[in-house]
Amino acid sequence: MAFVLIGFMGAGKSTVAAELAEALGVASADSDTLLEQRFGHPVAREFELHGEREFRAQEEDLVCALLADAGANDVIALGGGSVLSPRVRDALERHITVLLNVDPLVAWERVRGANGGNERPLARDREDFIALHSERHAIYEELADAVLTELPPGGVRGTLRALRALSDAPAGTRLLWARSASGEYPVFVGRGLLGEGIAPQLWPLDRSQSRSFCVTDETVGALYAGRLGDLAATITITPGEASKTLASAQQVWQALAGAGMTRADHVVALGGGVVGDLGGFCAATYQRGVPVVQVPTTLVAQVDSAYGGKTGIDLPEAKNYVGAYHQPAAVLVDPDALQTLQAEELAAGWVEVLKTALIAGGGLWERVRAGGEVDEATILGCIQTKLAIVAADERDASARQALNLGHTVGHAIETATGYARYRHGGAVGLGLLAALRLSGQPELRAQVREMLLERGLPVTLSGASVEDVLEASTRDKKRLGEHVPFVFLTEPGEVSVGREVAADELRAAVQELSS
Repeated sequence: MAFVLIGFMGAGKSTVAAELAEALGVASADSDTLLEQRFGHPVAREFELHGEREFRAQEEDLVCALLADAGANDVIALGGGSVLSPRVRDALERHITVLLNVDPLVAWERVRGANGGNERPLARDREDFIALHSERHAIYEELADAVLTELPPGGVRGTLRALRALSDAPAGTRLLWARSASGEYPVFVGRGLLGEGIAPQLWPLDRSQSRSFCVTDETVGALYAGRLGDLAATITITPGEASKTLASAQQVWQALAGAGMTRADHVVALGGGVVGDLGGFCAATYQRGVPVVQVPTTLVAQVDSAYGGKTGIDLPEAKNYVGAYHQPAAVLVDPDALQTLQAEELAAGWVEVLKTALIAGGGLWERVRAGGEVDEATILGCIQTKLAIVAADERDASARQALNLGHTVGHAIETATGYARYRHGGAVGLGLLAALRLSGQPELRAQVREMLLERGLPVTLSGASVEDVLEASTRDKKRLGEHVPFVFLTEPGEVSVGREVAADELRAAVQELSS
């Protein structure tokens, strides 16, 4: 089983293949280089002499032979268009296929900066280049077992353990590599990852040196804690937002200390968003910080809260008011865990899918707008959207604020109702309606309202007065001085952050929810 790198031109496949081969102590093969050796001249010249059709035929033969002969730990970099061949796609099935993701504009600058672009026959017109990237991207993602995005020089060494672990994972498992200013970590997504004894094989930590201390809730712990291998201790909390408190954090800290946890050990946060936030916060603060592995079992956690390192607890005054940024050591996502959720819990989690699709636009929005159950492709799309945003802005300075779409009013509703009336998703759904009103998008608001109704989610506010919600919104944790920044949406995929809202406009938006 070889490591085969695919991706668009300018993604850096040749460079990363050489780095990966060096780390493995093997030689790498590059299909474009081998083709040029066969032709006796550059690929661009072959295009001129015999055209793309003949080139693709030669490429197909060479690549299929390479893949047929490749053994364990061999490293092969393929030309960007080689995967257009059905024969090549079939031949990739027995190998670990690694997609190097690259932004089309970044790829264009790289390609044009190398020899003036003369060596790339399909990189002579910018708009055609971008369109070609769009056409091929879906093929790349469908084939990829692992997706790596914008690795720094030498960065592939950090992914090696995770790439190797794919061979032990259930069929169909995907690896996404998360990057931020403070750290990197693998995200494994696959059905069956919570099967007996499978998850520990994917741990990025040496379990002979680092013991696992599981933080979970009573419901999830009974279902899955026994599948995580040897645990030094299992600490359970009562399910629900009411447990995301300082008192619960103290309970966890004391249980960890009582069980003898040291800084050499790690926390496993097994559960939904509450467990992930609380377990991550306790890991961030216990003995000034120990690693945490997130194992999300609810939809909201699998598509949103398990990534990006935001951890914390609530105060009676406001949601998520005490916390820390603490990136996980790994995230393990098993979509099969969603089968144990009640319909109401799935619907509430779907609101985070909706929010992410509104932010991303494009194919993800089209998929979510079409309705139906959330599938693995949708979960992957949500994860990739969040990872890209966090990579650009870990600490909410700019781009990451987009992820707060609908959350300013949503969190205020949760606070004003004592965290008891609405699930998080139900409150955020109401917040989305308010945000779309403030954005001046009545048609999109009406569409989103209907989508919420179809899932049985609330579209009117009850249990708190308009004044209660407005007062709670002034204590939003994102507040800067007198200004609470809001997120506006012009259309799906077009988000603006840091928007100031007049008091009368906010009142009208919340009042509309009460009507």
